[in-house]
Amino acid sequence: QVQLVESGGDLVQPGGSLRLSCAASGGIFILNDMNWYRQAPGKQRELVAGITSGGATNYADSVKGRFTISRDNAKNRVYLQMNSLKSEDTAVYYCNAYRSKGFGRPEINAWGQGTQVTVSS
Repeated sequence: QVQLVESGGDLVQPGGSLRLSCAASGGIFILNDMNWYRQAPGKQRELVAGITSGGATNYADSVKGRFTISRDNAKNRVYLQMNSLKSEDTAVYYCNAYRSKGFGRPEINAWGQGTQVTVSS
């Protein structure tokens, strides 16, 4: 069973930077796609960035050019570097591990508890 623990959320001024970290345990980290989602008050959870097991990345249009997702398979960690933060980036950020169902094994779709990012002056 995959367990995820996020860290790095904080209060930051507009234009500032933060680096979120997600530590994974259980399962085989290198085989999982890893994603960062966020949920702002009153809004649906949305995909922010993803990185596949092969290292391909994708980003929401709203964060392209400002956020960078990366993974360290040796440390079982995924990161989200957030630069040029805006007030609209304020949300709880969740780490997600996903691997589709395969022969003899179930789907993996695990979530962390979330870390709060607040962008405000």
